[in-house]
Amino acid sequence: MNDKTAIRLAHDDSSRQCTGCRIPADEIFDLAFAFQPIVDTRTGTAYAHEALVRGPGGESAGSVLAQVDEANRYHFDQRCRTVAIEQAATLDMSGYLSINFMPNAVYQPEACIRSTFEAAEKFQFASDRIIFETVEGESIISRSHLVEIFRAYRRFGFQTAIDDFGAGYSGLTLLAEFQPDLIKLDMELVRGIDTDSVRQSIVRGVLSMCRDLGISVIAEGIETRGERDFFFAHDVTLMQGYLFARPGFRSLPAPTEDWRVVHTM
Repeated sequence: MNDKTAIRLAHDDSSRQCTGCRIPADEIFDLAFAFQPIVDTRTGTAYAHEALVRGPGGESAGSVLAQVDEANRYHFDQRCRTVAIEQAATLDMSGYLSINFMPNAVYQPEACIRSTFEAAEKFQFASDRIIFETVEGESIISRSHLVEIFRAYRRFGFQTAIDDFGAGYSGLTLLAEFQPDLIKLDMELVRGIDTDSVRQSIVRGVLSMCRDLGISVIAEGIETRGERDFFFAHDVTLMQGYLFARPGFRSLPAPTEDWRVVHTM
């Protein structure tokens, strides 16, 4: 599905604009992004880059998020998508672009997705290279609403992901209703896993479940070669963390020797 077709279908699926999608003209968020690679350790290349919100001068995500409230949440979410796509296109990003979204800022999935398609078309960034991820523990109106959003996004050709899987209590219940393309293991499960038999047992169970469900796994928060090598040995090749690169403000970090695992016999 190309972007023009997707925009038309989104318009057809929602002939009236929901009231939440109306943005005051004077409500402008000045923001930028840092990009952290999600590395394919088989090839030593970036499978994707996660867009992490920052202030226009590199200010922390916390300082930006402190400005978000119930009244402006929708505009903030939409602005993040548009700016992330624009900056990814400007940087000539290859692979996927992973964008965090707020489920409570999506009133009607088909209506609220229009500006994303329009930005992808404007900046010539293929919409099928976009991953939408959200945290399983984020406060949402209802699980059914999140599932509705995910299903709509999949229908329009986006990849879907659950971040910090294992950090909350709702992850397994959510998976029973919707199986995303990707899950990102919570970094508390990743930390020191190469020397922690309890974490190893838990993660092996999650990996087995994901194989059965056809879900790809990203190990997030990798900081040591031991953690990296444990996951690689268990057929998890997509990884993210400071071992590979810290987020690059308005830039794409360059590959290092740690990006690729070389088998030695």
